[in-house]
Amino acid sequence: MKITRGQVLAATSAVLGSGLVPDAPAQAAAAVWSAQYTATKGSVSLAVYRKRATAPKAGEQPLPVLLLAHGSSVSAIPTFDLTVPGAGEYSVMNVFAQGGFDAWAVDFENYGRSSRTDSNSDIASGAADLRATTDLIARETGATKYHLFGESSGGLRAALFAAQNPDRVARLALSAYTYTGEGSPTLVNRAKDLAYYKTHSRRLRDATMIESIFTRDKPGTSDPRLAAAIAAIELKYGDQVPTGTYLDMTANLPIVDPAKVTVPVLLLRGEYDGIATMVDLMSFYEKLPNGDRQFVVVPSAAHSLVWAKNRQLFWHALRAFLTEPPYTPVS
Repeated sequence: MKITRGQVLAATSAVLGSGLVPDAPAQAAAAVWSAQYTATKGSVSLAVYRKRATAPKAGEQPLPVLLLAHGSSVSAIPTFDLTVPGAGEYSVMNVFAQGGFDAWAVDFENYGRSSRTDSNSDIASGAADLRATTDLIARETGATKYHLFGESSGGLRAALFAAQNPDRVARLALSAYTYTGEGSPTLVNRAKDLAYYKTHSRRLRDATMIESIFTRDKPGTSDPRLAAAIAAIELKYGDQVPTGTYLDMTANLPIVDPAKVTVPVLLLRGEYDGIATMVDLMSFYEKLPNGDRQFVVVPSAAHSLVWAKNRQLFWHALRAFLTEPPYTPVS
């Protein structure tokens, strides 16, 4: 089912800081075409969102598809298509639609506008949601391979999907990723509630918890107006979200075997991320089998890069990875 509504960035930290991309507040917001869809996973309905520069036309070649996977506490639209009046561009979907991509995002089961079930919506469930979403994208676009970007537990969902479905993935970008959780003070603190996660399928996610996303690692790396803007959207769906990803990240790591992620990979980490540690990410990175891999540290950013003050550095790194020119492999 489709409800259509027409509407009138590899790199190192040194390159990221070189001023090649306009400041995020100055980013022009050109009009893009958008649509909403429903994907199905058995009896579960998944809300899917799409943006591209212009409306698709019959017979045209598919644009490169970028599928975006949100994290544990906030659904797709406030993560990837957020509007914060007077604060500049925050929509990853707008930025990449304007840059020639066909940008898609999905609300995972029990998030946003998607179905409410008894499931705790763990990482495996999210990977299945991504498979259902790519079924839909294939029907709508004719494309057979897709770029994936996931942040935080969205990265775990995307990486698991890529390991299970390498034939569907062109390039994989992971931000704020967790492999084993080694050295993470946030996960150590979160594990204090492990017994609760094991016995409950929902946890409290109120305005105070949303505010904590922006203050727990490094205050000043995000705009203080974001928390209220996100809460205004999210709390319409209630103050409870699933526990599955928290359970997986405190009791079941590692979820993904890096040796099974055979596609090109970009790992991104905010300089002050309190969950994704350098030692943990380097361990994952070194085990990836594909030589086409990159690791970027985004300076003056914390856990979330999509909501960072310096998000233009994230856009630049992701765009560069996704538009990497072809090369001749050497064996």
